[in-house]
Amino acid sequence: MADLQRRIALVTGASQGIGRACAVELARAGCTVVLAARNEAKLAEVAAEISAAGGEAAAFALDVASEVSIKAGAKQILDRFGKIEILINNAGITRDGLMMRMKRVDWDDVVSTNLTGTFLLTQALLPAMLKNRWGRIINISSVVGRTGQAGQVNYASSKAGLIGLTRSLAREVASRNVTVNAVAPGYIETPMTAGLDAKQREVMMVQIPLGRPGTDLEVAQSVAFLACDAAAYITGHVLDVNGGMFMGG
Repeated sequence: MADLQRRIALVTGASQGIGRACAVELARAGCTVVLAARNEAKLAEVAAEISAAGGEAAAFALDVASEVSIKAGAKQILDRFGKIEILINNAGITRDGLMMRMKRVDWDDVVSTNLTGTFLLTQALLPAMLKNRWGRIINISSVVGRTGQAGQVNYASSKAGLIGLTRSLAREVASRNVTVNAVAPGYIETPMTAGLDAKQREVMMVQIPLGRPGTDLEVAQSVAFLACDAAAYITGHVLDVNGGMFMGG
């Protein structure tokens, strides 16, 4: 297990799915975890879960689709904790549809939430990492950001954009001992994938050499590894957690 004693970590989209799993795993590794999402009731449940296990967590309402919310939330968080050392940009949405019928609002909402929100929140929290000469930024991309996916030009574009952001920022901040990496999950059992019907699941399983979906814990453990000192020499990397669904450079 990763050792992250006394580090302060922020996880967006922490109310459920991969975000919740990342928050719980980072707390288990010793982090004080700042939980951020729109659903305050669900955040409170995750905070209580972490506290019951002996960890430390604090919840903040934050909408990564809103620049106003990001700036206000970042200020509140920094006023309370002074810094964020580990940032997990996980919050994301889907608005699927074929290119020919996709509404502009569905494009804008997905890109604004998944990509622009990551840019704005990272920009707000980065100065403290640079000042302290230590930081870990981990962006949750997706296998479809690597392969593309019919019916998801907005989502795939936003997730591919995160990979470009990751690699570019990694070059900018490496001299200050801040690493920037991405994790690209494949088909993971989460509330976001719960809406797939049996036929869609069957088609998905055929594409996965390991023959099963992944778990949010498996993604969270990969995130915790990239956050710990054992991964100090890894930056600008995309870690595929997909059961072999995509194998590439």
